[in-house]
Amino acid sequence: MARTRDLSVRLPDLLQRHQRLTNPVLEARNRLRWLPELRRWQAERLRRSFAHFLENPRHRAAAEFFLSDVYGDHDFSRRDADIARVVPLMQKLLPDTLLASVADAVELGLLTHAFDLRMAEVLENLAPGRKRLDDALYGEAYRASGLPRLRSHQIDLIARVGKDLGRGLKLPGVRMLLKLSRGPATAAGLAELQGFLERGVDAFARLGDPAAFVAEIEQDERALSRRLFAGDPRTPG
Repeated sequence: MARTRDLSVRLPDLLQRHQRLTNPVLEARNRLRWLPELRRWQAERLRRSFAHFLENPRHRAAAEFFLSDVYGDHDFSRRDADIARVVPLMQKLLPDTLLASVADAVELGLLTHAFDLRMAEVLENLAPGRKRLDDALYGEAYRASGLPRLRSHQIDLIARVGKDLGRGLKLPGVRMLLKLSRGPATAAGLAELQGFLERGVDAFARLGDPAAFVAEIEQDERALSRRLFAGDPRTPG
């Protein structure tokens, strides 16, 4: 799999780019007043769209994992610092499917933050006197930010993280491997990375049908993106 064969090049590059992009000294848009409000609004929108998953005992853990570890309003800098320290070791110890999931999660975080910065800048121009987002203003900023092909790739990455975790479950001994590595990982200061992998694998193990769960998220996010680009007045999420 090409995504994992070049991991030693891809992951450090993604991590370095993410570090630069989130640094308020190097990237002044991190200080835009609209950025926190935009991220808050998007996190609430995503939680609304996941409401039916969160109400289902079988789906709840996987939905919470997506909200907290994959596509939510959270700081992933500690997890990414863990990854940067152990890229060569990860290639030796972890299955390709889990490595691909880690790499795609990092790329998703990078791309999502890049879009957030772009939209915050647009909002500064569209609504300099406003303080709160609503559906109409969000849709206007989404369209003005453009880049539909990159938006589609963002959804590709969401789906790929989930699909790779689902495939990882089918590998013999993967859950035991993660359980046995918990102590050494914590002792080495890699608790954030270990937690990400364990939470993902455990959550997906409860699903029964990970592929259907991921497919529904992908379908819903693509439908929302199409509505936003088309100017559909229906509320996002």
